[in-house]
Amino acid sequence: MSDPNNPCIFCKIKKTEIIFSNDLAISSFDSYPVSKHHALIFPKRHVKDYFELNNDEILACNNLIKLLKDLILKKDSTVKAFNIGSNAGKISGQSIMHCHIHLIPRREGDVENPQGGIRGVIPSKQHYIRKNNK
Repeated sequence: MSDPNNPCIFCKIKKTEIIFSNDLAISSFDSYPVSKHHALIFPKRHVKDYFELNNDEILACNNLIKLLKDLILKKDSTVKAFNIGSNAGKISGQSIMHCHIHLIPRREGDVENPQGGIRGVIPSKQHYIRKNNK
């Protein structure tokens, strides 16, 4: 089994795999998609995680996220929502140690109960009952 970190797969991405890019960031489709059109956005500079991005890189990544959202919605009318997230550190589930942000298209009925969304990274915490604020 090859190691995606040695060499880093994002640092050596092929031009044919790039969807959008700008001066500081790149986007491509995920090799192991959670859903159809699942995309990744990552800085050109090799940094470990989101917290190492500078403000210009955050804006560059965010610009690509918005372009991808529009592209995905144009390509696929079944997409009704998105999850956006980034794993920071091995314990969070990060397996490629080059910062990357997931843009995951969501469709009506793709899971039985989507309540809690990204909270599902800890399954027992995903579904909750809202407390009444009196």
